[in-house]
Amino acid sequence: MLHEIAEATKGFLDLLDDGQRATAVGTMADDLRTAWAYTPGARPGVVYGDLARDQRKAVHRLLSCVLSPHAYAQTTAIMALEDVLDDREGGTRDRHQGDYWTVLLGEPGDEPWGWRVEGHHLSVSVVVADGRVSATPFFLGAHPARTTYRGRTVLQPLRLEEELARELLDRMGRTARGLAVVADTPPPDLKTGNARRVGDLDPVGVTPTQLDRASRGLLVGLVRYYLDRLTGDLADEEFDALDLDRLHFSWEGSDKRGAGHYYRIQGPDLLIEYDNTDNDANHAHSVWRRRSGDFGEDLLAAHRASVWHR
Repeated sequence: MLHEIAEATKGFLDLLDDGQRATAVGTMADDLRTAWAYTPGARPGVVYGDLARDQRKAVHRLLSCVLSPHAYAQTTAIMALEDVLDDREGGTRDRHQGDYWTVLLGEPGDEPWGWRVEGHHLSVSVVVADGRVSATPFFLGAHPARTTYRGRTVLQPLRLEEELARELLDRMGRTARGLAVVADTPPPDLKTGNARRVGDLDPVGVTPTQLDRASRGLLVGLVRYYLDRLTGDLADEEFDALDLDRLHFSWEGSDKRGAGHYYRIQGPDLLIEYDNTDNDANHAHSVWRRRSGDFGEDLLAAHRASVWHR
């Protein structure tokens, strides 16, 4: 897996001219590595829409060698939705599916290194150090969240992010549901936003010990679905590191379809947030984060310790 990521990165680099390379390649410095956003606007790096066909294909190769097939499909759909949103807005904000940026954090062979592909409603950050890979924060959003024809869904990139959580909420008993629903009104956005650190967010809601066996399985399945945004080996490593008995699941807002809602899953080193509140609950955000490992912080700390003690 690591070899594939490195080769895809080298392949992208080899296709850039000198000017593009100077724009695309940054460093692992904190001010670049940890500065992320999911709102519209320019980013560091080279912009997808200005790249030649083979260069654009190379960006997709970067994504596809880290993402699972379903997450890669979600990602490409989210990018394409920028033109749909632009059409709905009458072109007033000049959105385009080419408005995504790729920045390299160093280069393969000079560990640690990494890259980020980012734009409106998409942020995928990869850090590589000592043969290990980190890929959080991992943000996917969609606006419109759901496109319909006569009341039937045509496109909904984050459908399972919503449906699996609703299944869990519907399946748990009345007592557990009373613990899980912690507020009648959802927040306007993710509570952590695009903060560089997760910070102190108190775990609330229902725990696995308060759920029946089937509901516990649904909760673990929902967590696994988020981790399975990554390819198999990377997702397996992340899942194996979790303390599943210490999870909390909470829901805020209405449980009625079409109404604003938010949920959060927390563990000692896990944070998953999902909200769909804006634009009459047709504008969804979702993120998977790790308290100690976002932007490869845990890998970088281990790398520095290793270098120091050599």
